[in-house]
Amino acid sequence: MKFSTIRIFVIPATLCFAIIISLSCTKDSELIATNDNLIESITEPTTTEQVQDATLPQVVLDSTASDSSEDSRNKIDSKTKLSISGKQFYINNQLTYKGRYWQGNKIEGLLMNSRMVQGVFDDSNPSTKQQFAYPDSNTWNADRNTDEFIAAMTEWKSKGLLAFTLNLQGGSPTGYGNSQPWINSAFDSKGTLKSSYLKRLTRILDKADELNMVVILGYFYFGQDQVLENETAVLNAVDNITYWLLEKGYQNLLIEINNECNHQTYDHSILRANRIHELVKRVKEAERNGQRLLVSTSYTGGAIPGDLVIRESDYIILHGNGVNNPNSLRNLIENTRNVNGGENKPIIINEDDHFDFDKADYNFLASVEGYTSWGFFDFRKQGESYKEGFQSVPVDWGINSERKNNFFNKLKEITGF
Repeated sequence: MKFSTIRIFVIPATLCFAIIISLSCTKDSELIATNDNLIESITEPTTTEQVQDATLPQVVLDSTASDSSEDSRNKIDSKTKLSISGKQFYINNQLTYKGRYWQGNKIEGLLMNSRMVQGVFDDSNPSTKQQFAYPDSNTWNADRNTDEFIAAMTEWKSKGLLAFTLNLQGGSPTGYGNSQPWINSAFDSKGTLKSSYLKRLTRILDKADELNMVVILGYFYFGQDQVLENETAVLNAVDNITYWLLEKGYQNLLIEINNECNHQTYDHSILRANRIHELVKRVKEAERNGQRLLVSTSYTGGAIPGDLVIRESDYIILHGNGVNNPNSLRNLIENTRNVNGGENKPIIINEDDHFDFDKADYNFLASVEGYTSWGFFDFRKQGESYKEGFQSVPVDWGINSERKNNFFNKLKEITGF
């Protein structure tokens, strides 16, 4: 059976429009993305230009899309609205962890998270796919992976986890490593969206919306960006997924353009550190029905984001990988806040593979003391069982290992859930 390409128009039938952003001055920097309007209050008056591009891009799905993918195109009735005011996160206009302090440290307004990037994982390379087979069936099954991810989300939330990171090109399914021959991408070579990935993504985003959870959604990963044939394809991918998300109406998202933009293996220059602010700005300026997405990008462990990225971003992402001394993490947080534009934005660490929660000092504690949200990164180490790691594929999404239990127990203690 032959399918034709489906094009979903997410723009009104007008030739032009203007987005007018109203600016006012308040005591605290406040940014709220809503369906009705976009309000951005800043500490100093600035000049804001109207968006001049009158033609929004169309969202293009691949040729496998059919009536069965209708749910991935329908607008949702959003139950969870994330907003930012100064350094604090709000869900449905309420401070996260409202009123919570722990060991004298303010917890309310933070967004504790875990790196769960493989929720929509698949491998279209037949020569590598079998290495991701489940131990009980000896086959890989992408839908099973997403089913079990969704089934675990309620338990994560019950322990105080309010956010998790997904990535549309995943992360290394074997832990650290630059050689990645598998093909895991929600985009094809032209930047067209793959409907099979969108269906799995829709199910996770819908469940997160139901649970009042936030999804930190990454678009690109350095081990897979080579799937896109050129810069035009990268731009197509950015526009397609951005306008799909806006058309769907999700308001519980933080966009991470790419994982570790300063990683040396990115194939496309626009995904590297010296140009990534262009894509941050592109997504930030995209608007649909008065709503836009909150956006940033990440750098390798221990790196301070670039000035242009900090100024363009709605929030700041740090990584704790390689930061082995908690005091070094404290310094990283402080130095990031000292960058012009970073002093009054929330900081999220959404990747840190340091645990030691039973010691007197550890990275999670250092992060909390610096009023910074912290994110757990756990992968299966050599010789460990299937139960270990949230990044290694196939993933056991349950809290079924000592390392996972230790994190979630500490998380529950800190957040008071």
